[in-house]
Amino acid sequence: MAFASSEATIHAYLAQLGISFTNYSHPPAFTCEEMTALDGLLPAGMGHIKNLFLKDKKKRYYLVSALYETKIDLKSLAKHLEAPELRFARAEELEAVLGVTPGSVTTFALINDQRHQVNVVLDPGIFAYTSIGLHPLRNDMTTVIAPPDLEKFLLSLNYTYRTLSNHSPQ
Repeated sequence: MAFASSEATIHAYLAQLGISFTNYSHPPAFTCEEMTALDGLLPAGMGHIKNLFLKDKKKRYYLVSALYETKIDLKSLAKHLEAPELRFARAEELEAVLGVTPGSVTTFALINDQRHQVNVVLDPGIFAYTSIGLHPLRNDMTTVIAPPDLEKFLLSLNYTYRTLSNHSPQ
């Protein structure tokens, strides 16, 4: 199976699942700070999501999706996940496993995890919002969905997830 390569693929899959979404185009945003600067272009009150693609000493991959304001301490997260020497995965690994480049990491990229090798970790704070924004495989767009629909998306791909523990908004 080839990687999903465009937002159209993600949007078609969401529609197939019956997930409502709205898509917004904006200038490319590579960091949380750049996304926050685009607030006027995106709906007010939605949860902004950051995504970390991590790897541990045992070569296990993790995708952590959290609210922008959630502080994530890799050392305590590693302990919580029992993931020795947790660190950011290399760009080449990100592209090989999820089919995206740095700055475009998104929970939606799990559609490309053909060998189902990524462990998913979600910030429970995501579920306090009525809507959240995720990149649709590219960082010049944001697709807005409801948090329960993120769970529906994950379940459709046969993913379960763990939640962050002992992490809090900055």
